[in-house]
Amino acid sequence: MAKIAPLSGFPEFLPPARAVEQRVLASLQHTFELHGFASIETRAVETMASLTRKGEIDKEVYTVQRLRADGGEDAKLGLHFDLTVPFARYVLENAGHLQFPFRRYQIQKVWRGERPQEGRFREFVQADIDVVGQGELAWHHDVELPLAMLEALGRLSADFGLPEATMRVNNRLLSEGFYTGLGVEDPMAVLQRVDKLDKIGPAAVAESLTEELGMTRAAAQACLDLASISSADGSFVERVRALGVSNPMLDEGLEQLARVVAAIGEAMPGGAVADLSIARGLDYYTGTVYETFMAGHEAMGSISSGGRYDSLASDGRSTYPGVGLSVGVSRLLVPLLGKGVLTASRSVPTCVLVAVDSEEARPGANSLAARLRRRDIPVEVAPTADKYGKQIRYADRRGIPYVWFSTGEVKDIRSGAQTAADPDAWTPPEADRWPTVVRAEG
Repeated sequence: MAKIAPLSGFPEFLPPARAVEQRVLASLQHTFELHGFASIETRAVETMASLTRKGEIDKEVYTVQRLRADGGEDAKLGLHFDLTVPFARYVLENAGHLQFPFRRYQIQKVWRGERPQEGRFREFVQADIDVVGQGELAWHHDVELPLAMLEALGRLSADFGLPEATMRVNNRLLSEGFYTGLGVEDPMAVLQRVDKLDKIGPAAVAESLTEELGMTRAAAQACLDLASISSADGSFVERVRALGVSNPMLDEGLEQLARVVAAIGEAMPGGAVADLSIARGLDYYTGTVYETFMAGHEAMGSISSGGRYDSLASDGRSTYPGVGLSVGVSRLLVPLLGKGVLTASRSVPTCVLVAVDSEEARPGANSLAARLRRRDIPVEVAPTADKYGKQIRYADRRGIPYVWFSTGEVKDIRSGAQTAADPDAWTPPEADRWPTVVRAEG
């Protein structure tokens, strides 16, 4: 049989890594629900028209078609590349059944046809939170959403030892107003090129602005000067003013960003900084935009991104403005798992292996296992009746900490301690009941 070659960009986990992912997802879900976000799930496919109408994403969309397609609707479907576009469609379809502002979280896989590299995959898990209003959405949600996401990431840091995260914040009105003040006719084209600053560097961005968009070298340099500004407080406002560009949209963006940065800083000091290099290349963002980086892993790129979108969801009569943030769970975890930074305390959920003396004794072993499971203790029964030594070695290879014998005794195979136990009363230490996330030292 020929060796099966893996598909790059489609990560698959062994059980210990999958256990880590499950714990991380459960932690995110718990925090999101603490903040009142309701869970939804949307279909995997959307129409190509909806997927490609906002931003430079058309080259990355995976299309979906039946093997014997007849050229009908199925020929115009694609896998969603994020969860915001499907959510906007979901809001429009279900607006009559939702209470606004509507708060949702969504944890699903998404697909992008981009070049696989560290932290970037073709299939990956995202976890999103959004608040959507009807007609209008108060500005304070631009503060509430990042605080909720920073709390969620902070829990991952505290509980699982993940590196601490810092959010970088900008405002699209600020950037677009600045470019318009320079005389740029297509601010979105400039934004899309500035969005590549971290990937290709300032020299390549400047060349793109001058050669492709026809900007003067002075105007291109002004765009780079703007992108170089960052601060943890409102001091960025005067630095932008010092660049000598005037525009009403720029003024509005500066005011909005200063207000958001101040509010986040007051609630969570050090949690966010103004960074005017943050652009977000998708067209649908209209105000505050966010990108989040892990300390010591900045080269991995942003692990949590998002922003405000005021016109993505509209049926012609009503508009549903929103603000949202997404954490790239796969981008966050795969490099850490691959480098052995994180693992699980054992490869299986099983806490107790019930030993079997003989096949005739299996019904009794099954009954004992059921009594333990009713008390929320993960148990499996030995697959074969064999010598106790072999059954203990089987448990040890699988990382199962306890073996229960027909004599009514339970053995901790790590320490060798063996004691009499009642299946209706015995309880393992909480750290042993389920696998835990372990961070490598150093």
